[in-house]
Amino acid sequence: MDVTEKDRRLIAELQRGLPLVRRPYAALGAAVGMAESEVLRRLGRLKETGVIRRFGVIVRHHELGYRANAMMVWAVPEGQVDSLGQEIAGEPDVTLCYRRHAAPPRWPYNLYCMIHGRDREAVLARGRQLAASHHLDRWPHRVLFSGRRFKQRGAWYMPGPADSNGRGEEG
Repeated sequence: MDVTEKDRRLIAELQRGLPLVRRPYAALGAAVGMAESEVLRRLGRLKETGVIRRFGVIVRHHELGYRANAMMVWAVPEGQVDSLGQEIAGEPDVTLCYRRHAAPPRWPYNLYCMIHGRDREAVLARGRQLAASHHLDRWPHRVLFSGRRFKQRGAWYMPGPADSNGRGEEG
C-alpha cells in the first residue's frame, strides 16, 4: 500500500497518543489539518491494510494510584504454557501475560503475568488466588515487584513532532 505524506503526518502525530478530550479524532485531525471523518477513514484504511497492526492504550497506572506492581513468573511445563497463558490473560487484574524462553538452571521461568494493585499485600493475595485457581502453585515461581518506573509510550516509526525540549523523537 502507498503511504501518503498525509498518512505520515497523521501517524507521526498519533504516535504522541490520542488527546484526552471528548472528540480525540477531531483534535488529532486539527493538529494535522484534516477533518475528523478523514482521520477516521485514513486510520481505518491503514489498519485494514496492515500499516497499523494494532491500536491500543497505555495506562499510566501509577498516576491512578496503582503503586504495587508485580511480575509473577512460573516455570510451567512447555506443553501447558500456551493454554495456561490464555486462561491467565483473561483474568481480572492481569494486565499483561506472555511466554518467554526459560534459561535454566538460573532462570527456569517461562510464563509471565503482570498484576497492578494499590498495595503489595493486595497484589500478593491476588497472585496467590490466581496461582491456586489455575494450579500454578505446584511449579517454581517468583513474584517480582517493580522498583523503578520507565517511560511508557507506544512505538515510534518515524520522526514525530518536537517534544517539550524541542527535540523530535524517533523509535
